[in-house]
Amino acid sequence: MSSLRAVRNLRICSKDCLCLYVCPTGATDTETGQIDFEKCIGCGACSKACPSGAISMVPYQYPKQQVKDKLVVEKLNEIIRSKVEQEKMAQYVYDNSDDVVLKQFSKALIRANRLIVEDLYREAGYMLPQSQNTRDFLNKLLDENIENDIKDDIKKLLDMLELNE
Repeated sequence: MSSLRAVRNLRICSKDCLCLYVCPTGATDTETGQIDFEKCIGCGACSKACPSGAISMVPYQYPKQQVKDKLVVEKLNEIIRSKVEQEKMAQYVYDNSDDVVLKQFSKALIRANRLIVEDLYREAGYMLPQSQNTRDFLNKLLDENIENDIKDDIKKLLDMLELNE
């Protein structure tokens, strides 16, 4: 068995389903859009065959989170705040413009800034599955007024995630 497993990004999956035909264990499933980790042997055949690049190979165990110097985290947070402001400005332009091209450009800026912010948060040590930050965030969600089935899923996720800092 490999130290990797396949995961599918449903947002970019084109439903061409070539992964179904190349998976030697039948771990891919288009009904749910998920990949069965119990069946996945980590061979990567589905990832190589996917025409939309929606399947990636990720490790079963993530490496320990790299400790960041306080100054580095502060600078990353400054850049994050700047990108959030840029996204707000682009959203304002999008909401208040009648120019089709300007609206398209603004929409692209909104998406790009959001992706950059996500990457910067990860780099600053947030949003990593094994981080204490993620555990704290999930525990905070349990205190929110959300549906019980979502709370049950969060509890299962907390049980599955190993703290690795």
